[in-house]
Amino acid sequence: MTIPFQPLPITNGALRQLVEAALEEDLGRGDITSDLLVPPQITARAVFRSRTPGVLAGLAVAAAVYHAVDPALQFTAGLADGDEFAAGATLAVASGAAHSLLRGERVALNFLQQLSGVASLTAQYVALTEGTPARIVDTRKTTPGLRALEKYAVRMGGGHNHRRDLSDMVLIKDNHLVAIAARGLTLEAAVAEARTRLPHNLKIEIEVDRLDQIPGALAAGADVILLDNMPPAQLREAIALIAGRALTEASGGVNLHTVAAIAASGVDLISVGALTHSAPALDIGLDFEFA
Repeated sequence: MTIPFQPLPITNGALRQLVEAALEEDLGRGDITSDLLVPPQITARAVFRSRTPGVLAGLAVAAAVYHAVDPALQFTAGLADGDEFAAGATLAVASGAAHSLLRGERVALNFLQQLSGVASLTAQYVALTEGTPARIVDTRKTTPGLRALEKYAVRMGGGHNHRRDLSDMVLIKDNHLVAIAARGLTLEAAVAEARTRLPHNLKIEIEVDRLDQIPGALAAGADVILLDNMPPAQLREAIALIAGRALTEASGGVNLHTVAAIAASGVDLISVGALTHSAPALDIGLDFEFA
């Protein structure tokens, strides 16, 4: 049975540009080793196998790499994005001219390892927050050019997406507060001004790092209050003070050792930059089998 690819959150044209840029970067003036040693008529199967357990993401991107290298290559998925797998699992098989398979090997693996790494790390955070109302969300701390794919990988790992970009919502952070004060405006007046000028009903989130800032954020009408770098005990105080009048988001100091205690505080969202900026690439190999 052929396993279909999950739809990616980018257009075919954008994916093609991304893949072609990665191939150009890797090929340079050409694959000298394969050009010299592997005649075009030799065919092979290339088996993607994981050397560690994890969660899969990026198969359609790996397939797009091989299609760009040689449209005659066949790419068959063994699992679907979002699937968990054990060490040694066969993830996919590419077949056709060995020369073409070698040209695309590193780029296909780079995408698959990076995106599966993001999905696998996300799944660890999600598992540690089970039984709580907290949702794990990502940030904009993504690899330049790969944001859409890395945020897709977060979803494959069971997480949720925060802002896709700066146009997605109003998020008033510490430097915005300084700029607002420099204009001589109160936070409440600034938020009221923003609401009159919003093109549509976007949510407004306000960052606080002290409990005494919460009444002002509530008075300004924040839809979400970002509780920055607060330990769990302080988070519980903040959540009690907010009393359901806004969604709550915990940020800062979140890692695999602290996330369970943060989730137990009762916070609604936990934003984790590490999902994308520090996810280790999953150890996936590509083994050739010659006919």
